[in-house]
Amino acid sequence: MFHIQRQCETLANTLKRLAVGARSQRLKHQARVSRPGSRGCARRDGQRLRRAREAEARAQALARDIRTLAQWLGHDILALAGPPLATREMLFDFVVEQLRERERLDLRRIRPLRVALQNQRDDLLAFAGVLDGKLAAIAQAAGVPEQAVRAACLLHRKPRTSPAYWQEWGRLRAVPGHAFHAILAAVSDALAHTPRSSSLVENLNSRLRNYFTLRRHLGAPYLELLRFFLNHRRFVRSRRAERQGKSPRELMTGQPHPHWLTLLGLGELQPQG
Repeated sequence: MFHIQRQCETLANTLKRLAVGARSQRLKHQARVSRPGSRGCARRDGQRLRRAREAEARAQALARDIRTLAQWLGHDILALAGPPLATREMLFDFVVEQLRERERLDLRRIRPLRVALQNQRDDLLAFAGVLDGKLAAIAQAAGVPEQAVRAACLLHRKPRTSPAYWQEWGRLRAVPGHAFHAILAAVSDALAHTPRSSSLVENLNSRLRNYFTLRRHLGAPYLELLRFFLNHRRFVRSRRAERQGKSPRELMTGQPHPHWLTLLGLGELQPQG
């Protein structure tokens, strides 16, 4: 999730810089036209100024459109508190199609993002299906329409310090027939326990990548040895005191074991003098 949003932000920022550069070019040609000169030079500078204005208009329009699509994707489609999965999928496909239509304007920069979004759609929106199931369960348990629970979910999009939050809060609170506070608390818990990113997998990949660079070829024996090493190597330090000096296996089983080299049959470690 983080990487695709960063890719969107990078593209939007790049196109904005290009639009600023196009404006600078237009101003340079405009200043040149304003200076007195021969008729031939004036005609040539006028043509360059016209092309510069057209290029600036295209660059600004493209930068504005991509920025809007990126913000829509991040703030509405991929936001944790948002519409149902079916609506997100429809909006997601719309964003992808809009990017496809603009690829011809900057194929090298726009196409990689469009392809990445298109290929990762189901994975990026998987959290929405999980959240929909939780909200449906809350509605069923409380005996209220799912629309009321969804409204409580969308309330979390607004900052608690904003007047809009408390106006919507008051409107939902005034609806008779359901325990508003209990539903709001259940929705808050559902949002807090619905993972929206692949940070756990990315963290594991970042740890493994350092070991992969040590070998040109990876095979089952090396991967098995790496698994054994990571499961039996003791943590030198940890934010949680109970983990320090223990291996993942010791933490899982509660039973101590010898050093991982000893377990491999390399003998007891000699104490360092």
